Amino acid sequence: MTALSWGRRYLMCRPEHFEVLYEINPWMHAEVRPDPDRALAQHERLMATLRDAGAQIELEDPAEGLPDLVFTANAGVVNGGQFVPAHFRHPERQGETPHDIAWFQSHGWRVDRLPGDVVHEGAGDALPFDPEGGEGPVLVSGYRMRSDAASHTHLSRLTGAPVRSVELVDERLYHLDLTFCPLDNRRAMVAPLGLDPYGRKVLKALVPEPLVLEDEEALSFAANSVVVGTNIVMPACPPRVGRQLEAWGFSVAVAPVDEFQKAGGGCRCLTLALDVVLSDLGRELLPA
Repeated sequence: MTALSWGRRYLMCRPEHFEVLYEINPWMHAEVRPDPDRALAQHERLMATLRDAGAQIELEDPAEGLPDLVFTANAGVVNGGQFVPAHFRHPERQGETPHDIAWFQSHGWRVDRLPGDVVHEGAGDALPFDPEGGEGPVLVSGYRMRSDAASHTHLSRLTGAPVRSVELVDERLYHLDLTFCPLDNRRAMVAPLGLDPYGRKVLKALVPEPLVLEDEEALSFAANSVVVGTNIVMPACPPRVGRQLEAWGFSVAVAPVDEFQKAGGGCRCLTLALDVVLSDLGRELLPA
């Protein structure tokens, strides 16, 4: 087992303006408002838990009128010193992109845009897996709910990384990071509930030792976890899942984020890994 080469540095955004003002996924109900004080406390606890696990946290400034900016995973795809910003499907989130681009440009990343006629929602729909004995990372990317399949060709062209496309079929698991969580170079949590038959075959061929989540486990947001070396920070840990992770040598910490689940987000949604390197291009663009 080789630990993930990424996942020790994250971008987050404090939930000062977090609300549920619209409904763009099945978890969101405008009449169910998050408690702002509880959301802030949960976010602070998540940051503290990640730091305890060995991660570094960088912060993006919140912005009034952008309640979902807190879900930094959707900002875009990171490849070393390259940043490919999201093209959001829903108008309610499109205002986040200039804010995200400004942060990355000011911190030294090169920004490369997807064509304007495709949509892709960043690392929420694209996670790397670096298989044992492979030739480098493969970017697994979901499509249908919030990203277009057509975006994958452009994402591969821009980053230089091969992309494996998987179709998402359950509206409750609307992003890839609710169905797939890489753990190391042999293992990942996989939720078949959210994948079409071909997507299941793609991940079965890619991941030698999957932890296959049962439907209730998947709907607890178990796959929406953050991995820092051998430490896993989870929004909830079903008993069977916890036993298997511990048997594999992982340490599990639970950081409840149920206020954010009212908007359809868990621990992974609230973080964007800044240390992902997908290809030689991304490596060449890293600061000297």
